[in-house]
Amino acid sequence: MALEGPEELGEQLEEPEDLDDQDASSISPAEEIMLPSGPGGDEEPGGTVLLPWDRFNAWLHCICVVGFDLELGQAVEVIYPHHSKLSEKEKTSICYLSLPDSNSGCLGDTQFCFRFRQGSNRKSSLSCFLETTDRDAPPCLKREQGHYYGYVYFRQERDKSLKRGYFQKSLVLISKLPYVTFFHSLLKIMAPEYFEKLEPCLEAACNDIDRWPTPHPGRILTLPIMGVVIKVRIPTCYDKPGTSQLVHSAQSDSLVSIVLPTIHEVDLFRCFHPVFFHIQMLWELVLLGEALVVMAPSPAESSDTVLALVSCISPLRYCSDFRPYFTIHDSEFKEYTTRTQAPPSVVLGVTNPFFAKTLQHWPHIIRIGDMKHAGEMAKQMKVKKLKNLKTLDSKPGVYTAYKPYLNKDEEILKQLQKGVQQKRPSAAQNAILRRYFLELTQSFIIPLERYVASLMPLQKSISPWKSPPPLRPFIQQDFMKTLEKAGPQLTSRLKGDWIGLYRHFLKSPNFDGWFRSRRREMTQKLEALHLEALCEEDLQQRIQKHTEVETVDLVLKLKDKLTQAEKEHLPVHPGTVAKLRAHIEAVIQALPDDLQGILHKPSTP
Repeated sequence: MALEGPEELGEQLEEPEDLDDQDASSISPAEEIMLPSGPGGDEEPGGTVLLPWDRFNAWLHCICVVGFDLELGQAVEVIYPHHSKLSEKEKTSICYLSLPDSNSGCLGDTQFCFRFRQGSNRKSSLSCFLETTDRDAPPCLKREQGHYYGYVYFRQERDKSLKRGYFQKSLVLISKLPYVTFFHSLLKIMAPEYFEKLEPCLEAACNDIDRWPTPHPGRILTLPIMGVVIKVRIPTCYDKPGTSQLVHSAQSDSLVSIVLPTIHEVDLFRCFHPVFFHIQMLWELVLLGEALVVMAPSPAESSDTVLALVSCISPLRYCSDFRPYFTIHDSEFKEYTTRTQAPPSVVLGVTNPFFAKTLQHWPHIIRIGDMKHAGEMAKQMKVKKLKNLKTLDSKPGVYTAYKPYLNKDEEILKQLQKGVQQKRPSAAQNAILRRYFLELTQSFIIPLERYVASLMPLQKSISPWKSPPPLRPFIQQDFMKTLEKAGPQLTSRLKGDWIGLYRHFLKSPNFDGWFRSRRREMTQKLEALHLEALCEEDLQQRIQKHTEVETVDLVLKLKDKLTQAEKEHLPVHPGTVAKLRAHIEAVIQALPDDLQGILHKPSTP
């Protein structure tokens, strides 16, 4: 919408349903949030009034108890809070995904997670508020739009009083948030209490959660649950990658039981230990969005490995589908196992031996044996041909015909092997591997960031009275030319076919998701610069040349710009919106009283 003409302002981007690429416009400083006095009617910072269960719903959709009945099979026994809505399809998914396959042999307590499609596109009353709190989150920690996560604490014990001879039950947290480490820690507190005291204990836990502050990025939160206090910090997209911003303070932590340094990161070294020598190839496969299946002996190892895979390209967001634990009962089973078309871009984690046959045609299969203690040395394994994979009992390894684009980095392997020999703590090994993946991804993405930044029009070309100039298009050949002088060789020691890797990446869902997000950010930046250019104009002088009709038209268009700035959280300098609002008010005051009355009326949506 130009201010003198009907043309549209900027490019409207269609966002796919499962991408939530809203980014923040201002840094959210870390701050200590005091525990509110009680649920309901409380205000969050920012003036949003929260009703009963709003705080709970900001963290969880619901809590389910799933049991196994010899006659009925799996069944959702309890949903809490009782008003929570789940479709029959969602309940069925939760039922089958909450209990391990019978062949897993998980005696005792087991924790794992799964991810499933949301059955209906229901809108929460909190949607607008949550979008606002979500905009500061890093790409990998934004709320899921079309999927739920299920975090499971499964208990199996011998019980002669039951026909089957075993007690089998799962406590499951259903959430849109990918805070895997946090929710597993929460379940370690809640589940043992629940199995001992049953539903009253669940009700008390839900009431505790409904008193928590909302999970706003950048804040340090103190979260009481069933007599235990957890301290966490929700990361922001402004944090330096690979660092933790959670500060330990002896004075304020005197009442804190658990301090979680991360809410979402899994132990990469432990997860990749069985396929230790292929970490770089796996990074390439995930980066390129290749179809990958992880065959593991238990849901815990399956889900941890899938989560490790999709996080190894951080800070890039993995934009395809991934299922940490997938079963033959899944609603997407036929879609993902059909042989009539190429396997989709998805990472699946499975434990059922049936998949060894069903997914034989998949191009890349990772077979994980029992995860050894990270102190034991992994044996060097060659990449195996797919035809050698007969059953789930086949030897651990990577079965693929894929030839990596980059030469193997022997230095990282030697560094980690030396750590094993010297009994370096697992946390240190994990930090080394995470830093390696981070630097590798950054080396890959920096040339893309540099080229995309060059597509932005110059600031001097932005006129307040014309639509902002459009972004220049991404031209693959032009980008490839930049790699000769400003490619990954500036920051990475690795040799190989970087050009081939980029060509392949540019066709992948991960590039599509990343570029949509960057284009959206840059379009918003253009809109913000346009808004700031308007603020510097003398509108009073401008309208002296206008008729009343033209002035009213100008006011309406300026109001639309303001609405857009607030709705999209445009990255404008502090005070810009207030300054433009004052300009608009001054223009309105110069008009006759009858027009002033009309223009002061709130616009209808």
